[in-house]
Amino acid sequence: MLEKDPVPLGTGEVVKMEVDYSKTCDEKIPELEALAKSSSLEEALEGLTVLEKQTRTGGDMISTGRVLISVVQLCFQAKKYDLLNEQISTFAKRRGQLKQAVVKMVQEVCKYIDELSNKILQYQLIETLRGVTEGKIYVEVERARLTHRFAKMKEEEGDITTAATILQELQVETYGSMEKIEKVGLILEQMRLCLAKQDYIRTQIISKKINVKFFDSSEQEIQSLKSKFYKLMIQLDQHDGNFLSICRHFRAMIQSPLDEGNVANQENFKHFQRSAAVYLALSPYDNEQSDLLYRMLEEKSMEDIPTYKSLLQLFKNQELIHWQQFCQEYEAELKGQRNPEASTGIFDISEGGNKRWENLKDRVVEHNIRIMAKYYTRVTLERMSLLLDLSKDKVEEVLCNMVVAAQVQGKIDRPSGVVSFQATKDPSELLNDWSHNLNTLMTLIQRTTHLINKEEMVHKHLFAGGPSKSAGPSTSTDNVASPMEEHDKIKSCFSFG
Repeated sequence: MLEKDPVPLGTGEVVKMEVDYSKTCDEKIPELEALAKSSSLEEALEGLTVLEKQTRTGGDMISTGRVLISVVQLCFQAKKYDLLNEQISTFAKRRGQLKQAVVKMVQEVCKYIDELSNKILQYQLIETLRGVTEGKIYVEVERARLTHRFAKMKEEEGDITTAATILQELQVETYGSMEKIEKVGLILEQMRLCLAKQDYIRTQIISKKINVKFFDSSEQEIQSLKSKFYKLMIQLDQHDGNFLSICRHFRAMIQSPLDEGNVANQENFKHFQRSAAVYLALSPYDNEQSDLLYRMLEEKSMEDIPTYKSLLQLFKNQELIHWQQFCQEYEAELKGQRNPEASTGIFDISEGGNKRWENLKDRVVEHNIRIMAKYYTRVTLERMSLLLDLSKDKVEEVLCNMVVAAQVQGKIDRPSGVVSFQATKDPSELLNDWSHNLNTLMTLIQRTTHLINKEEMVHKHLFAGGPSKSAGPSTSTDNVASPMEEHDKIKSCFSFG
């Protein structure tokens, strides 16, 4: 009798069970296992191979899974690791192999990895499993876990580049059968390894795969992932020098649910508040930074850190900040010299800390220049260098950068050393002003023409021998402006244009 042609592997078609081999498996599997332990492993495997073909062609998924598990157990117990790898590859590639049976076999073999003491054997077994699970959706979760385990082993050996490359092969965001928490955890591992090998562009791309709304849950595990995510983003933005984004990350960590009775959490809360305030002060001025500054100052939680609140208040006030006085009040606090336990570590003695302190000084100088632009229309570079306590060249450099960044509007007359802060008008504003001036000019010309004609008529009447003008109260024409006065108005209009 001819056998029914089995369903090809990977077609996705559900195989209906035609024969139930559970009783047969209950009888034969224990017999074959006893045979393998007593005398011959090869004979037992041959018997299990015949049984596997029967259950597979009959569509009995449960019995096929039992047979495959028995095969790998016998090979592992006999410590025939090469044979184990061979049997895994052979059974997984059988034509019409049942998917659920392969899943059970792979899950069983995954338990053996930790039991192997030899790393070479672990690598061989992982490579075998990754080979049989490649391109198969029904074992994508197992493949992802194996790949993560493989990457961790490479990282422990110090080969971070290879570990990152291996883990980047996984597109876990497309795995429908994987839990969201596990997906996010693997994506965070990809980010961490990319940062470890200083691949910042790829880290930025991978970070876009995580929707931050996922962290709105109050579950402890999700909050732990949220903390890890924002710490990685802080490292990324520190490399890019994006201080405003770092401030947002710290504020997002502040919004995590905290146990009010936990002192350690309260200290973390204050640390995040201090860090957010400092990085906001370090951020270049723009509309977004200014809006966030005002909103932070209105928050009640800022009262717990009065030093940092007064620091932000300086940048809000429309007054000059004197750098020497600023250092006397805040340098010891910001650098952790006054209270090391409350230090943010942002201005430490490292190269990065010194650079950020210089950035803070630049923000103070830029704030002072913006204040000068509001109070002065013209000021000399000498006066500005005196107020800013900087050299003329440095003032000119900072001012040019601010003009290019559209933070202020101004021009420098270098021969005379004068800075003009007059705002440049839009083309539409210039056109409106020109139109208004032209209308005013035409009105004045029309009035002047009318007065000239009226004067000519009066002179003609007088020279024609008409009655002389009698003295009396002034008429309405006496208060009309003379042609010379109208001429002066026209000149002023021209000079205004």
